[in-house]
Amino acid sequence: MLRLLKSFFNKQSIIIEEKDPMKKFLIVGLGNIGEEYTETRHNIGFKILDEVAKTNDFTFETAKLGDIGSYKVKGRTIICLKPSTYMNRSGKALKYWMDKENIPQSNVLVITDDINLPFGTIRIKTKGSNGGHNGLKDVELFLQTIQYNRYRFGVGSDFGKGRQVEYVLGQWNSDEQALLPERLKKSTEIINSFALAGIARTMNQFNNS
Repeated sequence: MLRLLKSFFNKQSIIIEEKDPMKKFLIVGLGNIGEEYTETRHNIGFKILDEVAKTNDFTFETAKLGDIGSYKVKGRTIICLKPSTYMNRSGKALKYWMDKENIPQSNVLVITDDINLPFGTIRIKTKGSNGGHNGLKDVELFLQTIQYNRYRFGVGSDFGKGRQVEYVLGQWNSDEQALLPERLKKSTEIINSFALAGIARTMNQFNNS
């Protein structure tokens, strides 16, 4: 019984209670679960959310379809999700938590890696193609639209023909590792701006910064 009660209260603590759906935001970082993927380029979505958790002093807890945690900033509740469904089923986790927490699609932001952008380049958009990204393909499938907010983090394309998978599942090189802390800090600012100032102002302020 004690174990059951402990489990219940732990689950209740994952999300800060907020009844107004327009004040709730879902930030979904795309990545793959498992230690072997932790420091890979494909997992930048997870890495950014880990930095958000560190900056805002909250922890992730394992829940249905992912690890989830939340914090408040100026009256807004920001829910952060790291799907445990692996990259190519990211949309399933996103849709589940969006519906469960009654969060409007306009208040959802998807964070993903992008090989079409130089390392560290920031590109925030409200719509667009999936660019061949399996995570975004699944998000489109579950949302039934290409019109959703996404934050694309450039990881570069320094790979030869047929080496794309090896590259994105490879670890950061020493130069990238040196520059990542500043980019991660900038990413936490982007997420707060999205919740406080909206997507349009966030794009104007941070794109190409």
